[in-house]
Amino acid sequence: MSTDVLSRETLYADAGRMFQRKKLMSFALPAVVLAYLAYVFFAFDILGLAERARWDNAQTLMSDTYSYKTHVTRDNRNGEVTVAIEGERKGTYDTGSAPDWVDLNGQTTRIDLGGGQIVTFLPNNALRFDIPSYGVIEAAMVGRSIESNLTGELPDWISSSRSRLQITTDEGRVSLTRNKTEAFNYFVGWELFWFTLDSPYHGHSLFQILFGDRIVDGQSNLGGAWHDFWYNPMWHHNMVAWAIFETILMAFLGTFGAAVVSLPLAFLAAKNFAPLMAVRFALRRVFDLFRGIDGLIWTIILARAFGPGPMTGALAILLTDTGSFGKMFSETLENVDSKQIEGVASTGAAKTHTYRFGVIPQVTPVFLSQVLYFFESNTRSATIIGAITGGGIGLLLTQAMLTQKDWEEVTYYIILVVLMVMLMDTVSSWLRNKLIKGE
Repeated sequence: MSTDVLSRETLYADAGRMFQRKKLMSFALPAVVLAYLAYVFFAFDILGLAERARWDNAQTLMSDTYSYKTHVTRDNRNGEVTVAIEGERKGTYDTGSAPDWVDLNGQTTRIDLGGGQIVTFLPNNALRFDIPSYGVIEAAMVGRSIESNLTGELPDWISSSRSRLQITTDEGRVSLTRNKTEAFNYFVGWELFWFTLDSPYHGHSLFQILFGDRIVDGQSNLGGAWHDFWYNPMWHHNMVAWAIFETILMAFLGTFGAAVVSLPLAFLAAKNFAPLMAVRFALRRVFDLFRGIDGLIWTIILARAFGPGPMTGALAILLTDTGSFGKMFSETLENVDSKQIEGVASTGAAKTHTYRFGVIPQVTPVFLSQVLYFFESNTRSATIIGAITGGGIGLLLTQAMLTQKDWEEVTYYIILVVLMVMLMDTVSSWLRNKLIKGE
């Protein structure tokens, strides 16, 4: 048999085996993926998760992010009725005053939630709720328990027990407990975002403030309005602005501090600049240690060592980025063009001048690009780190979440974080074009 025939037979045999392997893989890979998905389905208890889901709570939470609620509350111990936006002290209406959908009439209080739904606070801690699509619900606190006309199987939006009655509809929410009777009416928007009720500028339009008559004697409308907005006691705009600045400063100090520290160390870790292998090996392991531990872990360690604060967050970013920059900078230095270095050295320049004019111009664009990218990314990380160290916008975001009621503030802070990241992205791109491309 000729060599050509043997070669063809060998080639056909190899092709057949390859085809069989590909055919086996085409069946094996989907089987492995399906087996993994089946494992995930049971291991993470997907069915149990669906059963435990509280979609009503999720709906309430989502509505709280873009709307506000006005509380009409009766103290069942003394019968006093208060009306407050978001239940805040600074959002409380003066005694005897209320929005037009609340009728304070002696011992009864009539509340029009909209959609034909009327809530009436009756004497003797009683409550009446007219719902056109359901009927009339009457309840009262008798002794230490609630008595009502509710019978049979109740719909999901009614929760009733001996100590609490809660009714949630599309228009609002009503609750009755031993201590108080309360109605919540929801409206779209962030009420009192500009001015609180005690501000003389509340209820005035922007046109009136800019071009209308003076609202407060001896004070310009624009200056007074800005003061009341900036020091708004409910939204704390001045504190939020400072928190944003702290977050950006945390990212800036951590990122550029890491760049300054890692640059000289990168020369000692590059094999074409550091002849001692032991030094290179030791530094590279240090870089692996710093970047191998996540920034959040460094944050917890440093918070235990130095206490909470923005500087602790900046140090955590610095340690993590020192490892990342050290590795990237040293690898960049190992790939520089040696001819340019030799050209500078041939002029008789000192070692430092050789590095300054033969190395730095080659690596500067790469270094700047990496540092600016990390700075942009660290503005996001600083938000989470700030939640742990107690600084920046992350702290305010965590506090708003822990209250379980200030979700409109959570939305406000998230929007500010997104705008901050977009700003950092724009500034970073502009600096890269200016410093690297010269545009």
